[in-house]
Amino acid sequence: MIGTELLDDPWADPGAVRATLRDITRLNALFGGTRAVVRELEPWFRTAPRDGMTRWTLLDVGTGAGDIALAAARAARRYGLAVTPVGVELNRTAARLAHAAGVAAVVADGSALPVGRQGVDIVIASQVLHHLPRAVAAHWIASFDRLARRVVVLADLRRSRLAMAGIWTAALGLGMSRMTRHDAVVSLERGYTRDEFNALLAEAGAPAVARQRPGCRLVASWRPGIAR
Repeated sequence: MIGTELLDDPWADPGAVRATLRDITRLNALFGGTRAVVRELEPWFRTAPRDGMTRWTLLDVGTGAGDIALAAARAARRYGLAVTPVGVELNRTAARLAHAAGVAAVVADGSALPVGRQGVDIVIASQVLHHLPRAVAAHWIASFDRLARRVVVLADLRRSRLAMAGIWTAALGLGMSRMTRHDAVVSLERGYTRDEFNALLAEAGAPAVARQRPGCRLVASWRPGIAR
């Protein structure tokens, strides 16, 4: 693994975690993290079979402050769907923040998710895979396929030196902390090229191809069923 980030440590100082997640929420809104996931979900919401199941559940693995899960739920309402978001976090401070924001959050490890086979409609994992060794990330992706009934959405960072300089400068201009500036650059260093992300998907057996999105984002989605 390249470098270290505050959120790698589930026992990190709660005050620092709160400040970092507050900054990450702003960065997601400003630089495409939230849009990448929502836009990937919208075609699935739009074409959802009207089978009487207008209430869906969404599992957000590594939910942070819950901002992306809540944005997904808001987007679903525009298509007549009521999505109940559930967040999973290893960090207790993050789980409490997500819960306070309106996401039912549980403290758990992504390698042992408290969900049964086909236990939720949607699984999303945004900007979490780059925190993991490759073999663990592939294992998580394969497990997401078993847990979701309707769609799996992955979103992560595309490695870019230009973006590293840009995000550091933007975070400084926005008055974000030194820790946020450091971790934002490390996150991009840990990110993937499109070919690397596709290779990870193939290793996990996911029938999906990575696509680039604004803000140096990579996304992939698919209808689950590969490992059943």
